[in-house]
Amino acid sequence: MLKKRDLHDVPTLFPLLDDEAVKPYVREKADTMEEYYFFLSKMMQQEEKGELISRTITDDWEQPIGAITLYDVEEQKGFLATWLGRPYFGKGYNQYAKEQFLWELFEEQSIEVVFLKVNLDNIRSMKAMSKLSYATEANDIFPHVHEKINLGEKRYHLFAIYKDAFIFYMHEKQFAAMDELEA
Repeated sequence: MLKKRDLHDVPTLFPLLDDEAVKPYVREKADTMEEYYFFLSKMMQQEEKGELISRTITDDWEQPIGAITLYDVEEQKGFLATWLGRPYFGKGYNQYAKEQFLWELFEEQSIEVVFLKVNLDNIRSMKAMSKLSYATEANDIFPHVHEKINLGEKRYHLFAIYKDAFIFYMHEKQFAAMDELEA
């Protein structure tokens, strides 16, 4: 469901990204496929330097359908951003990709806190946040971060995912699945 970013995915990802239902909400802004090649190449270089961690989200047939990235990695913290192409909205890919990616971040990459900044105008993202039991509202916990993300015109709500809370959630989920099998 997740794979390392690859320039070969650009022809599939760019049309999904260049959609008014997606483009206004992502950092991966590019107006042409050539710009997206450049942008993705730059991201891959940033990952090599440890500045971000990014993966392509794939569907059940391993076709690229979106991306998930931890930006601004600093002091074992970073900002999570994810996007899916419109045909894949509401099909469970986002939640599954988040769980896989968070597991990698916390267990393999030594990340301790993942921030999510959610545009208050993005109703779909706000609804998605309400489903994440392991995410904590963090406006008051990290006031300096909340202030920093709200310096521009757009307004954001800050959430945090702590490593311990996520690992606990995943263990609980695993135990629940085992209980269902035994029942």
